Amino acid sequence: MSYAVVLRELHRIHIQLSDLRERLERGPRQIKAHETNVARADAEVTRIKNEQKAAKMAADQKQLQLKTIEGKLIDLRVKLNQSKSNREYQALKDQIAADEMAGSVLQDEILEAMEKVDEFKKTVSDAEAVHAKAKEEMARVQAGIRDQQGLLDSDVKRLEAELKESERGLPEDLRDTYNRMVRSKGADGMAQVDGEHCGGCYQTITANTMSSLMMDKIILCQVCGRLLYLPEDRSPGGGKRGKK
Repeated sequence: MSYAVVLRELHRIHIQLSDLRERLERGPRQIKAHETNVARADAEVTRIKNEQKAAKMAADQKQLQLKTIEGKLIDLRVKLNQSKSNREYQALKDQIAADEMAGSVLQDEILEAMEKVDEFKKTVSDAEAVHAKAKEEMARVQAGIRDQQGLLDSDVKRLEAELKESERGLPEDLRDTYNRMVRSKGADGMAQVDGEHCGGCYQTITANTMSSLMMDKIILCQVCGRLLYLPEDRSPGGGKRGKK
């Protein structure tokens, strides 16, 4: 069997294994990303609720201030009616006017604060809806990944067994080079020739290198170092390794 046939089969298995392992690794990353989205949405709900609570407390505080002013006004009006001099009367009247103005401003601020509290109700509702949707999406992704995990694990084990079996057929003079490339680069340690170019780095292959490949010699790309092999329709010797 030619080197090209052996490497073509091994490369196919390595590529498939690499894809399956990447899909296996992608699953936890996807779950983590959705967990982050859920946590972010939850934090947003908490933030808005805290702002809503602060707004409600501010409104309550203003209402308390207004009640204090209203109580003070009652006392001032009593004192006004009991005043014994024009000077005292005018001073009380001026104080009542100032407190009434302050009360009027507070009433406007309380109305504005209560409107803000009401606005927060919708904001909280919208944030809770986003949070619920993020949790639903995370649950859907988790279920899908769990369903795929078993199938992917099974495919990986099958291909690993297939790879092990195929590697037993490696010619001795190819084994060391193959093992070295796989250890350092995995599936990326091999490349099929594409026309007159390395299928890995797409650099042009010299005529001498192409001749060596046609003679079924072990050849590494002079640019990227990948272990090269010819495609099936250009394999040397009809599948039989030529003499070196």
